[in-house]
Amino acid sequence: MSEQKTEVTEELIDQYLNLTNAARAKATPIHETGTPEAERLGIMMEMADAYTSDAKWFQVNGDLVRAFGAINYAHAWIDCAVKIGLLDGHGDDAMFTLP
Repeated sequence: MSEQKTEVTEELIDQYLNLTNAARAKATPIHETGTPEAERLGIMMEMADAYTSDAKWFQVNGDLVRAFGAINYAHAWIDCAVKIGLLDGHGDDAMFTLP
């Protein structure tokens, strides 16, 4: 049985930042620009980007717990957009909760 991580470290934050950045790069919009769906997706991605920025700020300022929470929120916004059909997760069920 593998050992569970029980503390938030710089390395853990970096791992989740990298995962979220990879998810942001991999998932692609399904709907064309100018559609109501694309507008909703834009709002969701603004939230993901804002939480990613917050996570980096918290990390730089030594607040690793809040950094961990923020980067998980960021990934959740991207994952949600895949789940509800605004982004294509390209079949990656390890990175996303697919529809």
